[in-house]
Amino acid sequence: MATPVSGSVQSNPAPAPALQRGIVKMVLSGCAIIVRGQPRGGPPPERQINLSNVRAGALARRAIQNQPETKDTPDEPWAFQAREFLRKKMIGKEVCFTVEIKTQQGREYGMVYLGKDTSGENIAESLVSEGLATVRREGIRGNNPDQARLCDLEDQAKSSKKGMWSEGGGSHTIRDLKYSIENPRNFVDSLHQKPVNAIIEHVRDGSVVRALLLPDYYLVTVMLSGIKCPTFKREADGAETPEPFAAEAKFFTESRLLQRDVQIILESCPNQIILGTILHPNGNITELLLKDGFARCVDWSMAVYTQGAEKLRAAERSAKERKVRIWKDYVAPTANLDQKDRQFVAKVMQVVNADAIVVKLNSGEYKTIHLSSIRPPRNEGEEKNKDKDKRFRPLYDIPYMFEAREFLRKKLIGKKVNVTVDYIRAATTAAETGPVPAFPERTCATVTIGGINIAEALVSKGLATCIRYRQDDDQRSSHYDELLAAEARAIKNGKGLHSKKEVPIHRVADISGETQKAKQFLPFLQRAGRSEAVVEYVFSGSRLKLYMPKETCLITFLLAGIECPRGSRNIPGGTAEPFSEEATLFTKELVLQREVEVEVESMDKAGNFIGWLHIEGVNLSVALVENSLSKVHFTAERSSYYKTLQSAEEVARQRKDKLWANYEEKPTEEVAQVSEEKERVANYRAVYVTEITDGLHFYTQDVETGAQLENLMETMRAEIAAQPPVEGSFTPHRGDYCMAKFADGEWYRARVEKVESPAKVHVFYIDYGNREVLSSVRLATLPPAFSTRALPAQATEYAFAFIQVSQDEDARADAVDCIVKDIQNTQCLLNVEYSGASCPHVTLQFTDSKDDVGLGLVKEGLVMVDVRKEKHLQKMLNIWRYGDFRADDADEFGYRR
Repeated sequence: MATPVSGSVQSNPAPAPALQRGIVKMVLSGCAIIVRGQPRGGPPPERQINLSNVRAGALARRAIQNQPETKDTPDEPWAFQAREFLRKKMIGKEVCFTVEIKTQQGREYGMVYLGKDTSGENIAESLVSEGLATVRREGIRGNNPDQARLCDLEDQAKSSKKGMWSEGGGSHTIRDLKYSIENPRNFVDSLHQKPVNAIIEHVRDGSVVRALLLPDYYLVTVMLSGIKCPTFKREADGAETPEPFAAEAKFFTESRLLQRDVQIILESCPNQIILGTILHPNGNITELLLKDGFARCVDWSMAVYTQGAEKLRAAERSAKERKVRIWKDYVAPTANLDQKDRQFVAKVMQVVNADAIVVKLNSGEYKTIHLSSIRPPRNEGEEKNKDKDKRFRPLYDIPYMFEAREFLRKKLIGKKVNVTVDYIRAATTAAETGPVPAFPERTCATVTIGGINIAEALVSKGLATCIRYRQDDDQRSSHYDELLAAEARAIKNGKGLHSKKEVPIHRVADISGETQKAKQFLPFLQRAGRSEAVVEYVFSGSRLKLYMPKETCLITFLLAGIECPRGSRNIPGGTAEPFSEEATLFTKELVLQREVEVEVESMDKAGNFIGWLHIEGVNLSVALVENSLSKVHFTAERSSYYKTLQSAEEVARQRKDKLWANYEEKPTEEVAQVSEEKERVANYRAVYVTEITDGLHFYTQDVETGAQLENLMETMRAEIAAQPPVEGSFTPHRGDYCMAKFADGEWYRARVEKVESPAKVHVFYIDYGNREVLSSVRLATLPPAFSTRALPAQATEYAFAFIQVSQDEDARADAVDCIVKDIQNTQCLLNVEYSGASCPHVTLQFTDSKDDVGLGLVKEGLVMVDVRKEKHLQKMLNIWRYGDFRADDADEFGYRR
């Protein structure tokens, strides 16, 4: 640090020096200060004032670079103490001064006083009286009282042995960290990010300072972590050209920190550059620079900022919104969007890629959203590693692409998410991108669900990486720092893409359209009953592509039992059938990328599998028919779902919408004629009643097949006794057929209806009709020899014909109790009278007396007669009606006409 000292002056003193005022910006030495004026529209003017008639020691001076003849010079004794005395007393304070002498070189000498007038403390006198400066006695004029007073003060300091007149030494060794420490990084790490006392000695620009670390007197250059201010560019001729607002930013930092006592947290030392944060009682200069528009955030050093990166982003955001200084021309990436378009809630319909989803807005519109600032897994050596004979499938062939897609699918599909648009990436044309394909306009956003940032979760699992931006590129995630931190954690923990383990390989066989391969899979899928699948693609309302996880294959699946409108083919003149698009959209919304269950029944000549698809208890074929988007096909007649499909179609016809919009019912006369010709058929068969439900439905077994069931149960239990199942080895899934251990300790065939937890599994006993909630340890795998292919489920559900059950719970319970006493676990005679929405409606007779069970309930007043309009049932109904006790006030008792 070079410091001029006062010396002999060959110049005439100025007559009657004028009193001037200023603020002390810097103390150069014990006898020289820099005074500045008040800022007006920019950094104020400043001038150096040297104290008249006194001399203080010179501070150390470093040798000039590229000039070998110059050498380092140390501090003179008591030079540093004199500088410190003035710094603590004067820095940032208002002073007044008189310029007594101005040399030909422009140096100014005078008297300096603290305060606004000469009544304040005389700085030269204070220095001399503390023994920190000597009086220049050459040429003393006897008539100058100021000089005479200085001499008296010096004599008093000598006699009191103050300062330099004491016996002790007053030298300090100030070491430049750059030259005195071999490894600055180790030095920074040794401080463990604890605050260090320091004095700011120099401000290079708004965000770079020189600081003297105490108490070891290390001089270091510190760059503020997380920000960058405009700088002064050095030209080839050595001149410095300031960037816009560079001078203002420098003055902002100087006026607050220069030669102030501060604390510094040294946070990192990449590439020999020391990054740190300066702590001052009046505030954090890093945040203040950002808030006043003198700096911008920088990503590379933001990661080491220990005071909370979100504070810096918030300060920068405030400056941007107010468009101050460097942000005067700033335009926000979403400035042209309304608030409702910037932030909204939407339902996720599809995961397009590991960084893109399709959502459905409240308006019904579909929108593709890209996750901001992340990049999905990429195949770096795609051409090198790709088998030329194999079709490249990014989802399965790019490492971690499948895991990333599955993570998003399981987390988001069908769920509502919060979308905050960060920026709109403009479309790129082929001319702009050259060989890279052009991209359409992209809406990039932060997507959260349950407070979790999905992009951050992806990156933290190593299933995506962060995009690096130019410093002036503001189109990035509003949570970019969290993404960078998540990526750093993933790299540190070696997760996903950052793992050094072998990448996961997904060998998925695509047998879509491969007839020979499909034939090999068909028997296996048929025997499996209900199989788990994921809907990968929807071609049309009834044609889908499925991924079978257990079989690790892709198949084309056609819905059985229905005739769905066909879409336009890729042939000239091809036109879509009416409502084909609506049917496709309906199927997409219901099952696309969802986990479903399928029952494969057969296969067509092209290798496409045909069967039934269920999602959360809904049969997709039935759902399409119910919504008038499909018709029942004649092939459904041999299916167990035929009656349900018929009922659904009848309801759809009555609504007369979509496919049935132009449907006309046959004339009433014609129907009547047919009805009259039809007679009620009484074909009673022996059944065994096994279960009665709270809704007065009941389950029966056919007496004819009873022996088969007994033989199967005996064989199954004998096999279990010989080879007991391993407890807990069976993992239940909804729709699985299994063996369940009933309360009597015996095993029965069952179907899993719902899995709440391993301790709560809802099962349905398929041969008896009763239900139970069990622990999974009481379940076991059903051997193929005892499956429903060996013997169909024996329990069949029925409802009583011609009766109407009360809606009142107590009345209905009385009817159920009566029935349970009379017919449960007994043999009866059953005749199907007509079909119902969920099961056939039948009449039931006692075997011995042939009395009708339902009619007995009517006579007891426990139920009422349900009036049917079919002509062939009227004779039967006339027998029942005499027992109907309904009156005009029957509604009060839960009945209706």
